Amino acid sequence: MSSVPRRRALITGISGQDGSYLAELLAAEGLELHGVVRERADGDSPNLDAVRGALTLHDGDLLERGTLRAIVAATEPQEIYHLAAPAFVPDSWAAVADTLAGIATLTAELIDAVRDHAPAAHVVVATSREIFGADAPSPQREDTPCEPSSPYGVAKLAAHQLVGLLRAHNGLHLSSAILFNHESPRRQPQFLSRKVTAAVAAISLGRQDELTLGDLEAVRDWSAARDIVRGLRLMAAAPAPGDYVFSSGVGRTVRELVDTAFACVGLDAERHLRVDQALVRPPEGSLAIGDSSRARERLRWIPEIGFEALIAEMVAADLAALQRG
Repeated sequence: MSSVPRRRALITGISGQDGSYLAELLAAEGLELHGVVRERADGDSPNLDAVRGALTLHDGDLLERGTLRAIVAATEPQEIYHLAAPAFVPDSWAAVADTLAGIATLTAELIDAVRDHAPAAHVVVATSREIFGADAPSPQREDTPCEPSSPYGVAKLAAHQLVGLLRAHNGLHLSSAILFNHESPRRQPQFLSRKVTAAVAAISLGRQDELTLGDLEAVRDWSAARDIVRGLRLMAAAPAPGDYVFSSGVGRTVRELVDTAFACVGLDAERHLRVDQALVRPPEGSLAIGDSSRARERLRWIPEIGFEALIAEMVAADLAALQRG
């Protein structure tokens, strides 16, 4: 009796926060996993420890034209998760051309490669709530008008629109995941959530005296990265492609984040918190909160990890890392 071949999945950005959690999810489901890393050293990321035996890595600089096309042609995946992209919004102001190339142009190259080499593949492209801009009506949904307010947002909107346009034109299974803030212990340290949890861990161990931040009343919609990647999986498994917002639907202030993190180590935030007015940005025009009703209704996506549990996990991970030295 011949065995049924395993479904083959390709993940770009596999060594990052989302890519590594997604790889663990797909490996648990028994998929054949392929991932793209810039250099082989990227594959040594501890994020991939849990899936090393189930993973084939492909080296390549995706900004070099033809690299992604060659990998798609060689692997012929049934599922593609395109997560590789610049991720830190403020950096996009200093590298506009690189941001556009790494997001919009690369998405276009991927779709061309899918059309020519894997037309039956189910493709999920990670976009961002930054497509809506700072003044969008709140909460933001899939049909909310887009007016991005950063080069990063412009690039992500271009990728999002390419997905919709070429889905209709070529009949491909292309989907755009509009992701709001999502966090984990694997979040890079320059992001606010990790800046807070790492500082709280250091303060609790006596290795740091204070945490300096800007606007404590700024509101964000934070989810757990593991919940978000389950949403990506549901998108790829859906019979029909579509665009979906993934968010908690709850806005929380930076102060709430800080208070929750300090409570994890039994400390009073006010004793260790300093506000630097130079870091305070002008008030935002609207609240960056997402409405994920479509994903909940059509994909049956249900977040499982609460905000307090997420922050506690991050603080615990930062404590453990510091104690290991």
